[in-house]
Amino acid sequence: MAFIKAISYYLPEKVVTNEELVKEFPEWSVDKVAQKVGVDSRHLASENETAGDMAEKAARKLFKEYSISPESIDFLMLCTQSPDYFLPSTACVLQNRLGIPTASGAFDYNLGCSGCIYGMAIAKGLIATGVARNILLLTAETYNKYLHPSDKSNRSIFGDGAAACLISTEGFAEIGEFSLGTDGSGADNLIVKTGAARHSKPTGMSIEDDEGHIWYDDYLYMNGGAIFNFTLDAVPLMMKDILTKNKLNKEEVDYYVFHQANKFMLNTIRKVCTLPKDKFYVDLTETGNTVSSTVLIGLKECINNGTITEGMNVMVSGFGVGLSWGGTILKF
Repeated sequence: MAFIKAISYYLPEKVVTNEELVKEFPEWSVDKVAQKVGVDSRHLASENETAGDMAEKAARKLFKEYSISPESIDFLMLCTQSPDYFLPSTACVLQNRLGIPTASGAFDYNLGCSGCIYGMAIAKGLIATGVARNILLLTAETYNKYLHPSDKSNRSIFGDGAAACLISTEGFAEIGEFSLGTDGSGADNLIVKTGAARHSKPTGMSIEDDEGHIWYDDYLYMNGGAIFNFTLDAVPLMMKDILTKNKLNKEEVDYYVFHQANKFMLNTIRKVCTLPKDKFYVDLTETGNTVSSTVLIGLKECINNGTITEGMNVMVSGFGVGLSWGGTILKF
């Protein structure tokens, strides 16, 4: 069996409020931004602050908060789509910076909104096969470095941040069975087109999509309508699969912590899936959408404020870029 033993997170010092954002986009209002996406402010990594830097800070915070020795870690995973280098793996750099033993395994994996869940699944497999006993799962993203200055929609949604989770042979939340899925046919709906091997050099090109949004080759593009429709198709089926694999009825799930995409999408998911409002976590107010870190941040907040307590079954899930999705049950 595999358990979550510790959770911490880190948010960059720089904060951009809605008041600051609408100064650049006077056609918007503070209330409109808050109502549409559920965000009042978001944290942005500084110019020289990388995903690796933030992941390190989240890990050190976890070590301090739970009195964990880095020497006890025998595997390190970093989920990021904004690595410090093309190579080497940022996780290898972090092994050294964090003082984790050289006998430990370490790798990066490139996933976004579902990345935290995939990391839990991999960690559970490593424990089940006896490869590792104490796995440090890190998630960190700096999407704001990929956003065009004129992209008011995504700039209002995304925040930068990192989270750290220790998955071990004992802990406070047992990790259940997983439902995972992928649909690469939707890859172009959330993409940074240039910079890697397929299109290594900037093109400076842009086109207008069907929704009137500008798609810049050299910056992050999200087809909001397509992502919304994909989510409404994938999430209800995923939920049923999670319940079946964990031998639970819907009524036996005490709380839901899903990827914090945006307020409108989350409220729509809740209504479509007929989930009670008081059992469904929605809080992007001060963080925005931190991509792979939203679930861990949500879990940490719910544990701290007493929303999640011992004996509860909590469904967690992530969905988005890839396209990919995943979920499981945490038994507290």
